[in-house]
Amino acid sequence: MTPRQSLMALAIVLTWGVNFVVIKVGLQGGLPPLLLGALRFALVAFPAALLVPRPQVPLRWLVAYGLTISLGQFAFLFWAMAVGLPAGLASVVLQSQVLFTLGLSMLLLGERLQLHNAVGVLVAMGGLGLLGWHSLNQAHTPDGMGVLLGFGLCLLAALCWACGNLINKRMQAAPSQLMGVVVWGAMVPVLPFALLSYGLEGPQRISAALAGLDWGGVLAVLYLAYAATILGYTLWGTLLTQLPTSTVAPLTLLVPVVGLSSAWLLLGERLAPLQLAGAATILLGLSIHVLGGRWKALFAPPDKLPARP
Repeated sequence: MTPRQSLMALAIVLTWGVNFVVIKVGLQGGLPPLLLGALRFALVAFPAALLVPRPQVPLRWLVAYGLTISLGQFAFLFWAMAVGLPAGLASVVLQSQVLFTLGLSMLLLGERLQLHNAVGVLVAMGGLGLLGWHSLNQAHTPDGMGVLLGFGLCLLAALCWACGNLINKRMQAAPSQLMGVVVWGAMVPVLPFALLSYGLEGPQRISAALAGLDWGGVLAVLYLAYAATILGYTLWGTLLTQLPTSTVAPLTLLVPVVGLSSAWLLLGERLAPLQLAGAATILLGLSIHVLGGRWKALFAPPDKLPARP
């Protein structure tokens, strides 16, 4: 990486890692989760859609992308954090999308599983099991049931993200059109988010939340729309066009590290020893999955030189 690319990578990791703290701030400020989603994607789509050309991809794939990676992922994620899932823990559990993406790719696309992928999946699933076991044991406590429900909802968010990954792969958008996919895809979930908020959260709660919106809530929505979404995905798409995917993809492993650290520093969140062990195990499994091919190549014996004639 050049120094400029390294700064872009650092900006992505910090922006996406702190994103979970910002979500928590918005929710604690009185914004219901579905309303928060509607506001976020409304600001992403407008007025950016007037400035960014529509990507030249089939409309059905663009709609499917918006319904999965935008509506599904963030509806479940915001809801999970609203019912009690800690921000730092959410940043770790959401990375299980890697496991879901791999599983769906094998099931639907016929991709084959290599040894390091299988080992990584098993290790990461063990970490998820530790987190689930702790949540079940704490379900009888006042906050335990919320964490358990949030854990399940966050897994659904990760599954939606994985579905969006496969749709994005099938869409085959050119690198120059990635920004258009993000912006125009953000138009899809605005109305469903608004309708779900009206039906499930109710007009009175919506009115009260908007009337009582303070600067913390405003800044949270602006951050989620412009920093985490437009800036983050633009920088991400730029790096993907300039560097090999194998170089860029491992950067996502640093996002939970920033998420856990920022939640501890800014929100005072503390994880139990079993939760920390589960989070570390998940990150280890994902590292094996993403980087295992490199390790295999690094320790493989060199090819034999051809015999001289």
